[in-house]
Amino acid sequence: MPATEKTVRRSLLVASAVLLSTALTAPAALAAPSPATSPPAAPPAHTPVVGGERLGKPGTQVNLAAGVPVLPKELSARSWIVADAETGDVLAAHDAHRPLAPASTLKMLFADTLLPKWPRTTTHRVEPSDLAGVGAGSSMVGVKENETYSVHDLWLGVFLRSGNDAVHVLAAMNGGVDKTVDEMNAHAEELQALDTHAVSPDGYDAPGQVSSAYDLTLIARSGLQKKDFREYCSTVRAQFPGETKKNKKGKRVRESFEIQNTNRLLSGDYDVPVYQGIAGVKNGNTTNAGATFTGVAERDGKVLLVTVMNPKKKESNEVYKETARLFDWGFAAAGKVEPVGELVPPKSVADATAAPGPSASPGQAGGTGAGSQPVASAHTGGGADGMGVALGITGGVLVLLAAGAFLVNRRWPLPDLVRRRPRP
Repeated sequence: MPATEKTVRRSLLVASAVLLSTALTAPAALAAPSPATSPPAAPPAHTPVVGGERLGKPGTQVNLAAGVPVLPKELSARSWIVADAETGDVLAAHDAHRPLAPASTLKMLFADTLLPKWPRTTTHRVEPSDLAGVGAGSSMVGVKENETYSVHDLWLGVFLRSGNDAVHVLAAMNGGVDKTVDEMNAHAEELQALDTHAVSPDGYDAPGQVSSAYDLTLIARSGLQKKDFREYCSTVRAQFPGETKKNKKGKRVRESFEIQNTNRLLSGDYDVPVYQGIAGVKNGNTTNAGATFTGVAERDGKVLLVTVMNPKKKESNEVYKETARLFDWGFAAAGKVEPVGELVPPKSVADATAAPGPSASPGQAGGTGAGSQPVASAHTGGGADGMGVALGITGGVLVLLAAGAFLVNRRWPLPDLVRRRPRP
């Protein structure tokens, strides 16, 4: 039986079981004492580290054992992480929750927040005010005032050229920079990317703007659930609309020009070859942040995410070289090394899967163990009367069906993207 069909049947069986279990226990829920008469819960002894306690410890965290390859020696990054993109297992990490300036890798959060808002065919005429506030020395794709661009054009500018001008136009379409930043921070909280605080939508250096290797990996994993996100971050080159000008015959024409992806593991460079199986996601570089990068790659059916932040070694393309070494290690260690943590699901999913309460064991339907790791968003509601219970049951089943849909589609078509991608 194909793996996808098995997953579908398993998801439907889990949903059916939880529906039956919840329906049978509904009367008990109605008879339960009200929160006002229940004893208050004891406060936790300490705040748990997102993804596991070891990820909050300083230094390198890895479970080296017989058969597990040693980590690369030439690693100078202040923070890095290697994770299985599908299971969420963190294979190894170094100061994973260390808050650092993210540079343009923060554009992954910008994209994951705003991508669903408009069809790619939506067009917008750029007003001068749209480009206000673009930082001096910003990376630009070449957006011009009083020209019209499609949303598709603008996202290509964001992902390929890391264009802050394209970011600000999209933010203006969304109601402005302040509104966009608020939505980005709210989305980061929903993803449980709690080390992240956005101040600018484009990652341009700003006081208090931070993220972490763990959070950027979490954000990338969420973004990669979206087809458009996968397409844009894996595109090597594209045509971008130019400025409307008069040709020799006096006719106004608008030509396009080629833009290339600045992710060197995707496009290659004189000292960095294209990485086998690479399919995104985003790089960044500013004076304060140094070089940052989150990449996703597939090999032999295994999909890994690697984030590297601010290598101390300032050689050319060092962030890509260290990322490639960690990818190599991750593919060699996958299936052999014991994880040191996990990439957690979004907050709403974690809350929803835990909703059935103490009757759900970790790893089972409604539990919060390693077996419950869907990445999907859904909210549930309930009440003290029969209608509230019915809505709670329906909401729980919808959450499980959404989780099942994620499980069915969680093997992202990265190999196909790699095959279709034009080579430099």
